[in-house]
Amino acid sequence: MSEERRLDVLRAIVEDYVRTREPVGSRILTERHQLGVSPATVRNDMAALEEAGLIAQPHTSAGRIPTDKGYRLFVDQLAEVRPLSVPQRRAIETFLSQAVDLDDVVARAGRLIAQLTGQVAVVQYPSLRRSGLRHLELVPTAEGRLLVVVITDTGRVEQRFLDVPVDLDDGTLGELRARLNAATAGRRLADIGDAFAGVAEAMAPEHRPLATAVAEVVTAALGEESEERIVLTGQANLARSSMRFEQGLRPVLEALEEQVVLLGLLTDMTDDAGVAVSIGHENRLAGLAETSVVTSGYGSSDGDTVAILSSIGPTRMDYPGTIAAVRAVARYLSRVLPS
Repeated sequence: MSEERRLDVLRAIVEDYVRTREPVGSRILTERHQLGVSPATVRNDMAALEEAGLIAQPHTSAGRIPTDKGYRLFVDQLAEVRPLSVPQRRAIETFLSQAVDLDDVVARAGRLIAQLTGQVAVVQYPSLRRSGLRHLELVPTAEGRLLVVVITDTGRVEQRFLDVPVDLDDGTLGELRARLNAATAGRRLADIGDAFAGVAEAMAPEHRPLATAVAEVVTAALGEESEERIVLTGQANLARSSMRFEQGLRPVLEALEEQVVLLGLLTDMTDDAGVAVSIGHENRLAGLAETSVVTSGYGSSDGDTVAILSSIGPTRMDYPGTIAAVRAVARYLSRVLPS
């Protein structure tokens, strides 16, 4: 029973500190929470929590605040995900469904997370390497030039130019277009090589080099590392007085500027089972040592994860609310992606 009570005390300390941003004392705990024990018992429980490294006393004669270890226990064992209200869920769905294209979807998702959490939002564009092919279009644009348009099942559109024989006729181009789409529709990058090879074999010998060239252009477009893009929204939220980073705001902003490293961190965190949380010094970016990162993958309508989205704020964040917001936006984002 004492162990369960100490977890209740820890939960109360976390909730009060997140709400008030002030160290929490035993008297305040007994006044605000129905713990069912005396202040003396609460003090004993707080001493045990401090000895276990779950809370700390920032100053002499001050109350206690949670440590990274304490927040971790709170998230793992105590935090109940607070469901969003019906108006919030309806607003998310309506706002995302009104997007006109993929860029708009990503931008709207970032604004939603930043507004719901009051923190920084990070949204990755759907990865071409993890997307499926919906359609390939081959458009002759000038003498000896062909525009290859790659459209993915997540709405990404990539365009590449290709030099082609000047005597290429519409019939051959139409045949190649039809064969490529029939063979590759819905396939991922890892699966399209054999499909392309089969298309080239089916073409007349004189047209096989063209089929191979188109295949190489598409494969290169889907395999580029440079297409791993993210959108950051809500950085201004970090300047609010309620954030109060001990080491100042600059290390956090510098870490956010390291977008390639940041994306690697978020990708490593992503858990196919749901929302993942990295707290304080668990983050391998030194500048994020005073922050917590809440991350979820999102995907296409077939359930595959194609990108990630996150909320980044101080370790003193509203974990249940942030987890609920990130989870809800990821789910709705998956639903409104082109299918």
